[in-house]
Amino acid sequence: MKPANTLTMFQLLFLCLNICLSCNINQISSESLEPIPQSHDANRQVIPIGGNAWVSNGGKISKTGLEDWTNPATVCTVYARFTQAGKLNLSLLLNAQNSQSKIKVSLLGKSKTISVSGAGEKEFFVGEWSIAKAGYVAIEIQGVSKTGASFGTLSNVAISGTALTPELSFVQNNQDNYFYWGRRGPSVHLSYNTDGMDKIEWFYSEITVPTGNDVIGSYFMANGFAEGYFGFQVNSPEERRVLFSVWSPFQTDNPNSIPADQKIIMARKGEGVYTGEFGNEGAGGQSYLKYNWKAGNTYQFLLQGKPIEQNYTQYTAYFFAPEENQWRLIASFKRPKTSTYLKRLHSFLENFIPETGNTTRMALYSNQWVLDASGQWTELNRMKFTGDQTARKNFRKDYAGGLSEGQFFLKNCGFFSDFVELDQQFTRPFAGKKPVIDFAKLP
Repeated sequence: MKPANTLTMFQLLFLCLNICLSCNINQISSESLEPIPQSHDANRQVIPIGGNAWVSNGGKISKTGLEDWTNPATVCTVYARFTQAGKLNLSLLLNAQNSQSKIKVSLLGKSKTISVSGAGEKEFFVGEWSIAKAGYVAIEIQGVSKTGASFGTLSNVAISGTALTPELSFVQNNQDNYFYWGRRGPSVHLSYNTDGMDKIEWFYSEITVPTGNDVIGSYFMANGFAEGYFGFQVNSPEERRVLFSVWSPFQTDNPNSIPADQKIIMARKGEGVYTGEFGNEGAGGQSYLKYNWKAGNTYQFLLQGKPIEQNYTQYTAYFFAPEENQWRLIASFKRPKTSTYLKRLHSFLENFIPETGNTTRMALYSNQWVLDASGQWTELNRMKFTGDQTARKNFRKDYAGGLSEGQFFLKNCGFFSDFVELDQQFTRPFAGKKPVIDFAKLP
């Protein structure tokens, strides 16, 4: 009788064959898998959280990065613009603050979760993604679980790979306070061509903000000139303003430092209009009317600038709202040491609240006319599209301007990918809609 555990020669050969096949299959599968990188390529770049990220559901972005990161619902979104397809390696520079945490990183529909722990800032490699085309990519970072009070502090995202080029767009550093300016987003301008025009006394234009584009922090500036600006803005969910300001000839950001003989003098103002001084971006006289203007409606702006006695120039701003069907005086200012008519006519779009720099807004700028001192109306239909230093430094590329259905337009913020090259000239068709204004009845 054979022992129960004795194998026949046939059974032994069959077992050996299975083992060999299994080894070969495992070897083939392992070799066919793409290796997961655990380090960066030589072209590694670091994206600072302080100038390139926004948070939702808690947390705070400071100059040093993501702080107060305690809520698993908090999502930190970091943006960078790529100019070509390719591979992207990604890591996090993070201080886990002695918590053992799991962090999820998501982009382009693919998520990876890593474990982090320890004290002091360390670099934690996350993995590799494929960038399919040029444009902005949103990198979402979210805490999953933690043993400590916080998920830690996140200072930077590091990236490398074949998707990177020297033209990669993000706010690189905080020199000259560019974390602040970069999170505000790029400002864009229309500079109107007034070649051959002399003694421009009046400047008329219209703005329409399409529904949904009245984002908090937006300033839609209609009638800009060499010494000031006039337009309307969204200050909060409850407050909107029509704003008119004139710079002092004294160069400063502190209105208290302006000598008495160079201060802007308020000559008169409209009903309900606040007047005072402003600073931080130049300094001078400011006025604003709290007015609940509405997206989708078209508003009219009228500005006068002319020399007066004693080497002053007087600037007066009027606002026409279709809801009221009348012109309203905003304010009239006298600027010392100045004798000029209106020059350097322009419009612009800016965001003045960094926390909304991740939201797109746009406006239509139309029907620009000037009236000279002799009473001759001229329609302006040519402009140059330009941007501020945030755009020119390649820190932000989410800007556009040009023509839309026969009107000029400006668009910025929100990390849309189809930007328009700066310094282009645009010409809109003549509309022939000369303003009908009874100047004798202006308030």
